[in-house]
Formats: sequence, structure tokens, C-alpha cells
Amino acid sequence: MREFRYHRAADTADALALLAADPEARPLGGGTNLVDLMKTGVERPALLVDLRDLPLDTIEATTDGGLRVGATVTNSDLAAHPEVRRRYPALTQAVLAGASGQLRNMATVGGNLLQRTRCGYFTGGAAGATACNKRTPGSGCAALTGDHRNHAVLGASAHCVAVHPSDMAVALAAFDAVVAYETADGPGELPLAAFYRPVGSTPHEETALPPGALVTGVVLPPAPPGPSRYRKVRDRASYAFAIGSLAAALDIRDGVVREARLAFGAVASHPWRARRAEQALTGAPADATAFAAAADAELAGARPLPHNGHKLPLLRHLTVRTLTELAEEAAGR
Repeated sequence: MREFRYHRAADTADALALLAADPEARPLGGGTNLVDLMKTGVERPALLVDLRDLPLDTIEATTDGGLRVGATVTNSDLAAHPEVRRRYPALTQAVLAGASGQLRNMATVGGNLLQRTRCGYFTGGAAGATACNKRTPGSGCAALTGDHRNHAVLGASAHCVAVHPSDMAVALAAFDAVVAYETADGPGELPLAAFYRPVGSTPHEETALPPGALVTGVVLPPAPPGPSRYRKVRDRASYAFAIGSLAAALDIRDGVVREARLAFGAVASHPWRARRAEQALTGAPADATAFAAAADAELAGARPLPHNGHKLPLLRHLTVRTLTELAEEAAGR
């Protein structure tokens, strides 16, 4: 691990000034991803700017009926918050599915959004040991012909087929969350749908944040009508990264879907909002046939690799099962 300096920021202005002054500085929340990457040499910051004293650790109601979640709120506090559990149950379920209690007690909301891929070619070995365009732009993507069992089936490119590891971000995508940030020029916001950049030919450019920006929180609009749920499939029952996951919310009236929200996880370089499936569901009967047709509409654009085609039937079955559960829950209210 490279030697580094450490500074605990007194306020947001202090943190922004330090990050702007040194391009090799990195913000530090809980460190559950960054420190791991420092140990393997993927991240080599000259300075860590600790954000834990910043006043960004609260969850507050917004005037329109939503919630504003500070960037340093821990995952445990987010999952346990009574208004999150009541209004956005899929978000609580996603956070609880994402990591063990010890990790949730340390990990922060801002850090969760900014965590980097868990692709073995990105994280494994010393820099340059294997081709990875995300770690070394222009070096190639070893996963294309190597181990890609858990890699992308949607939205990938010949330059990178890694998936985003966050469970929380999948639920936030379904709820149309907005990421708030601060720069030296003032505050700004990015809808989560625009927060992550398409992988394209520059997979190392992961977010649309302006240079020197600091994530300060996430804004949740008012919860959609109807129940919501997060379901995750993984290799083992204990904590592991998803093979496929789904955050969904359904509003059903008289047996017909009035509104649907769906986002897939572990299928792309970012949480995948299933817009085609949502369109197919709107106005359709709330039954398994319509749910399967909606999944098929979304997955028609998938481009699986030789060893990850299993994700397509997995996601189809996951969609049908989860939406059926939501329809039954809505009918029982």
C-alpha cells in the first residue's frame, strides 16, 4: 500500500478545498470499498479526506413528501429508519441484502453509490497483471474471453463487461432518486438515471459528477403508490454479490397495472431501469402472463456472453415471482 496523508475535514468547504488542491486525494466515508482497493494497489491516493465529521448524517423529510438522506448516513441507519421502512420498503430490503451488519455499520450512502466494480480483472493482482480498461485505459478487457459468469448482459461494450455491485443503488433507481453534490461553484443535482455514465469506450469514467464534486446526499421523491419489494439471487445464502436482482413497485387497480417501477441489478455497469418492461406492464392485467411478457420485452435487448446466458431465465423468473408477490400483496390490502 502506498503511503498517504490523512485529514479529517471540518466542514464541506474544507473537504472541497482539499480535494480540489490534490488530484490524487480521495474522500473517505466508511472505507469498506476504498480501503480494500488500496490494499490491492488499484487505488493509490496521496491523501484521504475523512468526511465523517461533516453534517451529512441525517435523514430528513422534504416539503413535497419525500426524504433527503445525507451522504454519511450509514447503511444500517438507512435501513432501520422508520420512514424508509414505511414508505420505501424495497430500499430497506436492498440495503439489508447488501452486506453483513458489521459492514452496514461502517458503509455510507455516498460511498455505496461510488463503490467500484468487483470484477476480478479489475481488483485482482498488481496493476497491469491483467487487461482491464477500467483500471488501465486502453489495456483491453480480459473478462471478454475469461471469467465472465457474473458479468453484464445489458448495456455493455467491447471495452468493459463488468457490473455495478450496489444493491442499494438498484432500489434508488426504481424510486427515481436524485444525487445531490457540492462543488467549489455551488450545489448541484443529478438524477440517478444520469449519475452513472454509459460504459462505452471509456469505462474508467464511471459517473457524471463534475471534477472535484463531493456527493452530499440522496433525495427520494414521494414514494410511488402500491407496494414495493427487492429480491436478490446470489450463489450462497450468506452475504454475497448478486447474480441478478430486482427492485419493483406496482400500483394495481381493479386487476390492472396502473404504474410499474422496475430496476435490475447485476446486469449492467449501472443499475438498469427496466423502462421497456414498465411500458409493457402499464395497462396490462396483473397476472403472470403479463409479467413474463414484460420481462421478455426488457431482456430482448440483452447480449449475453458465452458463460452468463443463465442470467436471462433467472431474471425472467425473478421478475414474474416478484411481481406476482406484489400483486398478491396489493390484493390483500
